[in-house]
Amino acid sequence: MKAPLIAICRHRLALDGEGVVTLVAFHGCPLSCRYCLNPHCREPEGLWRRMDARELLDEVMVDDLYFQATGGGVTFGGGEPLLRSAVIADFCRHCPPQWHIGIETSLAVTQRRLAEVAPYVHRFIVDVKDMDPDIYRRYTGCDNSRVTANLGWLARNVDHSRVVIRLPRIPGYNTPADVARSRRQLEDMGFTLFDCFDYLLP
Repeated sequence: MKAPLIAICRHRLALDGEGVVTLVAFHGCPLSCRYCLNPHCREPEGLWRRMDARELLDEVMVDDLYFQATGGGVTFGGGEPLLRSAVIADFCRHCPPQWHIGIETSLAVTQRRLAEVAPYVHRFIVDVKDMDPDIYRRYTGCDNSRVTANLGWLARNVDHSRVVIRLPRIPGYNTPADVARSRRQLEDMGFTLFDCFDYLLP
């Protein structure tokens, strides 16, 4: 099975995890966010290459020494990486066990896809947007019921120290009070690590 990619970005520091990290960015996303950082992930011309798990492992293995020396590894992003859960799980079964594996996800996928990769992931970075269903729908064009259900699954099945929740303040969509309300709701679920910030628009 070959997965579509938009890019592989090497030698990233302090951006996507511990140590030296390679970001593997997948094509495709179920959301239509108003201020998407990677809009080409949804456009046909945004597709860069298709690779299966073994090809992907061969591609990133060049940085094995950096990963092992710094506690780094591979972070999967996109687009929505969990749409390619089978490829990610296959990759993780064959990569060196010392590599740190991260996922940057919206969780807007079926729970089966989340459960398929969860045993291999050291750090989930979850871009929640906002917990309010109306705000979420206005901003992403989608319902957030899958996101909420998957957050509940993570809260029950994954050590909370492995989950970072991103809660942006999005101009024109939510307010600081909305962000605080989302955070309280997520704290009630047991999450403790948050990345709260403002979207800075041009």
